[in-house]
Amino acid sequence: MEKIVVKGARVHNLKGIDVEIPKNKLVVITGLSGSGKSSLAMDTIFIEGQRRYLESLSTYARQFIGELKKPDVESIEGLSPSIAIDQKSVSHNPRSTVGTVTEIYDYLRVLYAQIGVPHCPHCGRELQKMSVDEIVNNMQKHFEGKRVLILSPIAREKKGTFKEEFNEFINRGYTRVEVDGKVYRLEEVPELNKNIRHNINLVIDRIYLSETDPHRLFQSIELALKEGNGFVLVKTEDGSHEHLYSEKLSCLSCGFSMPEITPKLFSFNSPYGACPDCHGLGFKLEVDEDSLFEEDKSVIEGLRIGHKADGWLPRRLERIVREYHGDLNKPFYAQPDEVKEAILYGTEYFEGIVTLVKERYEEYTSEETREWLVENFFVERTCQSCKGKRLRPEALSITINGLSIIDFTELPISKELAVIRKLPEVITPKQYEAIKELLNEIEKRLDFLEQVGLGYISLSRNVRTLSGGEAQRIRLATQIGSKLTGVIYVLDEPTIGLHQRDNDRLINMLKQLRDLGNTVLVVEHDEDVIKNADYVIDIGPRAGVNGGEVVFAGTVEEIMKSDKSLTGKYLSGKMRIEIPHQRRKGNGKSIKLIGARHNNLKNITVEFPLGTFIVVTGVSGSGKSSLILDTLYPAIANKLYKTKYETGEYSKIEGIEEIDKIIAIDQSPIGRTPRSNPATYTKVFDAIRDLFAMTPEAKARGYDKGRFSFNVKGGRCEACGGQGVVKIEMMFLPEVYVECDVCKGSRYNSETLEVTYKGKNIADVLNMTVDEALEFFANIPAIRDTLQVLSDVGLGYIKLGQPATTLSGGEAQRVKLASELRKKATGRTLYILDEPTVGLHFDDVKKLIEVLNRLVDKGNTVIVIEHNLDVIKSADYIIDLGPEGGEEGGYIVATGTPEEIAQCGDSWTGKYLKEVLKISERTTA
Repeated sequence: MEKIVVKGARVHNLKGIDVEIPKNKLVVITGLSGSGKSSLAMDTIFIEGQRRYLESLSTYARQFIGELKKPDVESIEGLSPSIAIDQKSVSHNPRSTVGTVTEIYDYLRVLYAQIGVPHCPHCGRELQKMSVDEIVNNMQKHFEGKRVLILSPIAREKKGTFKEEFNEFINRGYTRVEVDGKVYRLEEVPELNKNIRHNINLVIDRIYLSETDPHRLFQSIELALKEGNGFVLVKTEDGSHEHLYSEKLSCLSCGFSMPEITPKLFSFNSPYGACPDCHGLGFKLEVDEDSLFEEDKSVIEGLRIGHKADGWLPRRLERIVREYHGDLNKPFYAQPDEVKEAILYGTEYFEGIVTLVKERYEEYTSEETREWLVENFFVERTCQSCKGKRLRPEALSITINGLSIIDFTELPISKELAVIRKLPEVITPKQYEAIKELLNEIEKRLDFLEQVGLGYISLSRNVRTLSGGEAQRIRLATQIGSKLTGVIYVLDEPTIGLHQRDNDRLINMLKQLRDLGNTVLVVEHDEDVIKNADYVIDIGPRAGVNGGEVVFAGTVEEIMKSDKSLTGKYLSGKMRIEIPHQRRKGNGKSIKLIGARHNNLKNITVEFPLGTFIVVTGVSGSGKSSLILDTLYPAIANKLYKTKYETGEYSKIEGIEEIDKIIAIDQSPIGRTPRSNPATYTKVFDAIRDLFAMTPEAKARGYDKGRFSFNVKGGRCEACGGQGVVKIEMMFLPEVYVECDVCKGSRYNSETLEVTYKGKNIADVLNMTVDEALEFFANIPAIRDTLQVLSDVGLGYIKLGQPATTLSGGEAQRVKLASELRKKATGRTLYILDEPTVGLHFDDVKKLIEVLNRLVDKGNTVIVIEHNLDVIKSADYIIDLGPEGGEEGGYIVATGTPEEIAQCGDSWTGKYLKEVLKISERTTA
């Protein structure tokens, strides 16, 4: 069958839709945020494709996997096995790196075990092992025609008289020994000073190589290796030339012996290869001394752990302070060093708070308590033994072309690729023959990563630090490497975090997947991707309950002519986001960050004009997050709020006194459990509960506001603790949430649900979308105003009680934005947003820009890290970083208005901006 035929799909907000999707094509599913794109692609087609594949497995295999719920769809024909490449993190394991999840590191381990050159980790000397035959051949090559001494090393730089050793050699028939470079008969060795270090070599033979038969030489070498514990020293009689040979990988100077070199030696996930101190993590959890006491309270009152009012711990602290002449009324930080040392690290009668916290962490079995301790009192510090490199010293001392395996993985992927391509030139033909296939696999996989625009990241990068888009592109590169055919690939916005320059590479990768014989379904808003699609499906017409229908299905040319499709109108230019008529100049004041050098930033000085809409741009990895999220935000927050965020390195910051508040709105979840939702996060739920408590029925029953909370006992369903779902622990798998059997997901007990307002109970309200609730509470300003802000930022489709765990990063960010917008702005607030257009359709981006401009119009400053050209062209001021990613980035390429950036020939952003501004000028003309 040449197409996938979906009939009667009703998953989430889909209205029983029928759709035909051509197979072996690049198909883009687009539409407004919340219109039902992911419901069709992910929750219907992908889930059913996966379910059918699992059903084909044996009953025995299926018992370990469990049953996948069938999506609400009448029928799907022409389906193949499906693979989803979504934005979820590749792994939460702190051991996982880009190298391990792509399996490139496994190939590197084999490569280093095959041709790695071992060195002594103590003195750096190269270690070589040779067979007796190889030693003889080498000697004949280097010492031909010379009289040489064949010596067995007995002692190197050791103290002693060695009388016993000399007597032993005499008894075994040896006649000569070399002591400190001079040869003696064994009976005539002078008395040695036992306090001086000596070099002693036993003379095995003295021969002319040209006159010697190979048999005698072979025997002499064998004997020398036996007496020298695997080493033989060959030197000319005049001492002009010498060479140390070894039949094992050992260092004569340090006594170091290299273990067997296998791929396992290079694994930081194996006890055999991992650093014994940090067990291969590269960091150690250590108590953060600064977190144990509050700054502005006395030493006893400020203690953040233990029982302060009555307990042995305060009494111990009191004793220490008095004993070491401190002051009980002063904070911990103002005490003498002796007091601080004793409190933290103990005395003869007290083990110290640092030890106490460590013990508590080890004693508690509750995962929640341990997590609380880690969040509040521990920091991750680089392991000092391996300097964060994760491996034992022996593994790190093995190099190829001067690089250890970790040195190699710390290079950006683009440089790793260059090293691998040059490797055949620096190794022997014999070595190349052995590793030819290996090099080919490594090069191919690195090349895929570079093609998807990830040349700036390194294989040693921890996957927990990757953005959703980066994680997705890594998985995409891995899939292309697997060369599967006949598969349905479902991708969720793969362009996230990608600069326009790198879009072409990504689109080529998607086409490669298609050309292998696969169907590629992409949920996407990016104009470039849509225009390169073979087929487009537009879901809408609006979001939430007003979406879920197929507005259009056909080619790109056809959608651009469609009057029904909102997407088509933006693609054709009938609708657009206008360029502002004038750019704001700001209030004449600015914040100046001087000498920023975090990560790849090149000691740059950046000025942020206040009272403007600022966009920070640049290719992926150019240093945008390093500048704004890792340096500017924590530096200002630490000074304004006395927080202790870790801050990127910089010299100085000026102008903080010009603002009174800084708010960073990122894409981290608004909560990690189903208890958290948009209504609770934005505080609109407080006003809703107040309203329900004022109803006649609630008053008659004596219910107060607390009765309508699902977080406290009273009104909630106790079977699920007010979550509406029950968590099931899955041993080795992530926990699973299933609907509560008692309350059927409503969260409340039956008594509470009997109280209604305008015919709806509290559970019904939580089940409303923002837009539905906006209409329902139109006459209640306390509720309406917050809901209006949620709708303004493009979240009219989400439900008030939608669990935080089901919100995307972009949705979570917009909930946070709405939560901040509902507060009264001071007019001196600095807002920082990280890619707020994630998951947004053209029409939603338009709304977002309006909201951000509203903030700036009130006198505030907005800084946005962004790749979206519609946002960039709407800015008052642009800071463009680059010119490339990784080591070749971290410079300021250009600053100024969009028009000024467009004139900069060195700016990648300027190049694309020029096109956008030209197009806009043409369409307005």
